[in-house]
Amino acid sequence: MLAQRTLKSLTKAVGVGLHSGQRVELTLRPAPPDTGIVFRRVDLPQAVDIVVSAEAVTDTRLASTISSGSAKVHTVEHLMSACAGLGLDNLIIDITADEVPILDGSASSFVFLLQSAGIARQAAPKRFVRVIHPVEVREGEGANVKWARLDPYEGYKLSFEIDFDHPAVDSTGQRVAFDLGSGSYSRDIARARTFGFTKDVEAMRTNGLALGGGLDNAIVMDDYKVLNTDGLRYNDEFVKHKILDAMGDLYLLGKPMLAAYSAFRSGHAMNNKLLRALLAHPEAYEVVTFEDERHAPAGFATLARAW
Repeated sequence: MLAQRTLKSLTKAVGVGLHSGQRVELTLRPAPPDTGIVFRRVDLPQAVDIVVSAEAVTDTRLASTISSGSAKVHTVEHLMSACAGLGLDNLIIDITADEVPILDGSASSFVFLLQSAGIARQAAPKRFVRVIHPVEVREGEGANVKWARLDPYEGYKLSFEIDFDHPAVDSTGQRVAFDLGSGSYSRDIARARTFGFTKDVEAMRTNGLALGGGLDNAIVMDDYKVLNTDGLRYNDEFVKHKILDAMGDLYLLGKPMLAAYSAFRSGHAMNNKLLRALLAHPEAYEVVTFEDERHAPAGFATLARAW
């Protein structure tokens, strides 16, 4: 049986929120089979659980935000991406503020935390959402077009193309494809950092956003160049971060997908719109398990290698 996974032990992290600038503590705990991934706001007078789902996403401006009633958790996509890359199904995440800490701006710190705690197989079958008919969402026309799409694929692969009119971005790779069956998430994707432009950061800070952002947790560019003295981690780091974000956004479905995702200039809003379009067409997908893990697509059966 291809089994569900959780952590072997709890692990903790402390950091600041990218937009809030607030200090925040995370405690990542093992969870029983079929729990899913649950964010628990333990700083509120009464703790509130926010179960990850496409419908729980209530804001996609600058990041993915999930809510239950008035309780919210912002910027969940990097941690969710790490969970997707490592194949974690069940996890309780205690959080002491309303935003996941940005740490180094990528998913690599979360991967390290999760792998340090150890990953355990559980006595329950892992459930996949297998896409059986294409689903696409599209906005704009001509030079303003952007789209995202899911196609049937017996595995999980993602391809993304960006289009930024900026010298520093234009000089790098702007298309990337990643297949979980043949690539290594922790090596190929997890280290890609979020990025922004100084002119946008100044505007956001005026509006009380990006208060925790800086050169130690983001790639920052002026009108011409990257300002980080250590340069880029990958020669196509910008578009790889978009893959990282997409993996996190899509994992908000609550189950891993068997599908091929492709996108052009997509973002958090369009990724969530794509999930909702899939769920609105029950004939486009099915939920499957693998009684014999040897029959599962490559990349899912083996536990991710440690660093």
